[in-house]
Amino acid sequence: MAYGSGALLFVVGICLSLAWHEAGHMLAARAFGMKVRRFFVGRGPTVFSFRRGETEFGLKALPIGGFCDIAGLTALDELSPDEQPRAMWRYPAWKRTTVMLAGPVMHVILAVAILYAMAVTVGLPNLRPVTEPVVAATSCVGAVCPAAEAGLRPGDRIASIGGTPTPRWADVLTAVRASDGPTPLVVNRGGETLTLSVDVAQGRMGASPEPPPAYLKGGVAETAAFTGELISGSVRQLAAFPERIPAVVKAIGGEREADTPISMVGASRLGGEAVERGLWATFLLLLVSLNLFLAVFNLLPLLPLDGGHIAVVWFERVRDLVRRLRGRPAAGPVDFTRLFPATMVLIVLGGAVMALTITADIVNPIRLG
Repeated sequence: MAYGSGALLFVVGICLSLAWHEAGHMLAARAFGMKVRRFFVGRGPTVFSFRRGETEFGLKALPIGGFCDIAGLTALDELSPDEQPRAMWRYPAWKRTTVMLAGPVMHVILAVAILYAMAVTVGLPNLRPVTEPVVAATSCVGAVCPAAEAGLRPGDRIASIGGTPTPRWADVLTAVRASDGPTPLVVNRGGETLTLSVDVAQGRMGASPEPPPAYLKGGVAETAAFTGELISGSVRQLAAFPERIPAVVKAIGGEREADTPISMVGASRLGGEAVERGLWATFLLLLVSLNLFLAVFNLLPLLPLDGGHIAVVWFERVRDLVRRLRGRPAAGPVDFTRLFPATMVLIVLGGAVMALTITADIVNPIRLG
């Protein structure tokens, strides 16, 4: 029951994220005076709708993202006489670019908001865990424990061993292995600095460290740094995506590697597992990672993605600049009918990859470790 509820909740989160993306396009377009004909959440048959000003708002039956209908997105768009002067393709390049960027930016805004809320409450995952030189316990296999006999206690922070500073537990291990017999040990305990003498035997003294925290609390700076790490990871994943496709094919009939691409189905299954285990921080991080990946993915300079529309806008801009330098007039908007074959090839390839990953996520899903 918890698994199903978690998976369903993650699906809702995905749908709302996609609708939030479209809301970004709508808000930017309206701010520049472009006409937004319709803004709907979901797809398929209309459940209900209402009109506010010149825009129809509504809800569709299928919870699959949403859409924003901006008049004149391309020169192929049929326009009424009152829409002609407000066609999006007539606006300056920077305004059209801003409208297309607004969708991916909304994904980043949502992700940052979630991460900041986590940072100030439960904390963010410790991406670079460092084991501090703090003693968790003293114990040995044999009857004699040099650390315990020297008076070392849990909670002591080891400052140096044999005169060698130990800022990290790795330094403690190095210093102990280089020692033999009675060795001075400086520790910080409750605000005091104490010097103990530990009889190191065969490079061991019988102390174990406190594990580094899994989550660290923070604020704006920590949230920004963590967001940057996730965006960099999304870029790397996207760059490596083509070479991981064979691993997805292999996963359908064999072993599934943990770093193979997953679909929305796979992400929802992971979300369900996170809720089933009570790992709400993991659930939120999955949703954050998905939003940042969608932001990066949508910026690819390929139609029909937002990045593809931006690429067309700036192609027109550069082309017209070159024409102007040659004393020729602007050439007008790009003929999208010429781009249609390439767009359809990308759509077909994208659909095939989606079907492949969905199949793998159904027959051999990746599970939380």
